[in-house]
Amino acid sequence: MKSDIILAGVGGQGILSIATILGEAALSDGLHLKQAEVHGMSQRGGDVQSNLRLSSLPIASDLIPLGGADLIVSLEPMESLRYFPWLSPTGWIVTNTVPFVNIPDYPEESAIMAELKAQGNVVAFDMEALAKEVATQRASNMVLLGACSLFIEGIREEDIEKGIRNVFSRKGEAMVESNLKALRAGRERAKEYAKQIKGDGE
Repeated sequence: MKSDIILAGVGGQGILSIATILGEAALSDGLHLKQAEVHGMSQRGGDVQSNLRLSSLPIASDLIPLGGADLIVSLEPMESLRYFPWLSPTGWIVTNTVPFVNIPDYPEESAIMAELKAQGNVVAFDMEALAKEVATQRASNMVLLGACSLFIEGIREEDIEKGIRNVFSRKGEAMVESNLKALRAGRERAKEYAKQIKGDGE
């Protein structure tokens, strides 16, 4: 198996925490892992992007080629579209729909959503709202992690949850449980969207 994943967003959204947790889970499951150096500016508001490659076989390069990504994961809708050229024909986009307007000529939200919808295999919803509903809005990155985990082969749910415990345990059990609730809620919501999309295609 292999999963080539592009993680995208802006600084301060917690994208790198997702990479850390997935990396820990992959290693727990005996997978090979390579992560490219983060591109962009990781300070709050700057673009953040990383290539994460997981495989049951050794991995030669840490960079995902154009058209080779199995998954684009983003906490910002325009950032997900930025990396669309890297998505494989059968790949999925999993993204938050809430824009982070950090440039003066940010496109109209309706135009972004129309372009996302046209891509086909897209799970897109308001992850901040779901995080706030089940935990806290700050856990929207864990909602995203739960949603994208549905499309990653070879990593068990329990190992992702173990990764969350390892990353957040120093902040206390309440923080761990809050993030786990967000993770599980994101996964269940993604199941609903994926079922609808696959049903439309049949």
